Amino acid sequence: MFAAVARSCSYCKDFPNGATVAAMPLMTLARGLRLPLLAAALAAVLALALGAIDPGRGSAAPSVGQLQSQLGAQQSQQQHLSSSIGSLSQLIDTLDAQISLVQGREQTVADGLSADRAKLKSVHGQLIVERALLVTLNAKLAAARTLLANQLVSGYEANQPTLVSIVLSANGFQNLLNQLSFLGRAERQQKSLVTATATAKRRATQAARRLAELQSADHRITHAAVIQQRALAGMNALLSSKQSALSKARAAQSAALSASRERSEALQHQISKVKAQQAAAAAAAAKASAEDAADTEPTPPTGPALGPDGGWAIPYAIVLCESGGQNDPPNSAGASGYYQIIPSTWQEYGGTGPAAYLAPKSEQDAVARRIWEGAGPGAWDCASIVGIT
Repeated sequence: MFAAVARSCSYCKDFPNGATVAAMPLMTLARGLRLPLLAAALAAVLALALGAIDPGRGSAAPSVGQLQSQLGAQQSQQQHLSSSIGSLSQLIDTLDAQISLVQGREQTVADGLSADRAKLKSVHGQLIVERALLVTLNAKLAAARTLLANQLVSGYEANQPTLVSIVLSANGFQNLLNQLSFLGRAERQQKSLVTATATAKRRATQAARRLAELQSADHRITHAAVIQQRALAGMNALLSSKQSALSKARAAQSAALSASRERSEALQHQISKVKAQQAAAAAAAAKASAEDAADTEPTPPTGPALGPDGGWAIPYAIVLCESGGQNDPPNSAGASGYYQIIPSTWQEYGGTGPAAYLAPKSEQDAVARRIWEGAGPGAWDCASIVGIT
């Protein structure tokens, strides 16, 4: 009666309010189950089942057939409910596994989110440092450029000394050495100033590039954190909705099944009671019928045993072995009369009445003759005893 939280935006689908969730099996299961609709349908099934098994319907006492029909309907309903509950339990098991998977991934995302927040905090610190460094480097670059420009302007405005003019204007050798040393230091200072200006410009450019990268990382981490938070909130709401719907669905079907079983037990008890009443009534009727039959039952003909000249339809030796020539009542096997014929054979060969001994001897002779002609001596066990085959 139904997986994972988005770890990055690369495999997410649209989620309400701008968030995204992972396109995993749990989401497919959620869309396929339509759990709120399933719960409503099962609630309707419960209502119908309870209405179908209302024990108060009708005032007339039902017959056994009607009770058995109702019992069959209840048993069929129970089979459907049991099958549906089994399917729902399988869905619940599947959902439990999906929930466990989601919870595990949710923890992983939460850990990753904590790490991202720590990284974001570090990035903010680096941003502050880089911005301060950029300001310092830009100031140094501006100062170096100003100094270099002033020196260049001063060099163009003053007369540039030459080696000859220095030698001619020197007051002695020591003065000459001092002027030459000064010129060397000035040239080196100018070169150093040019180098410092170029270095400051390069460092400022690098700092600006790092600042741009850090700003981009800051934006990316912030955006990913917002997306993950929305995804987690949506997934938690989805799981809660599924759990509630499944619980309601299974509770509805379980209640319907329990009610149906109680109604089945009541029907079985009622059927047993009705059958007991019918059996008692049948026993009383049978007893009364037996008493009436005893009063009206015809007395079988009696008389002395007949001898060999009794006009037998089969050899007298067989008759003598079977009945002794007397019209005997039924024995334990049901055979009766002069020829000891059982009721089924009596009926098969055209005898009237329920048993042979109740018929006159002439009819017994006619039936015995037909048996002899049809089945032969083998129809009587005594034929083989007296040696007639």
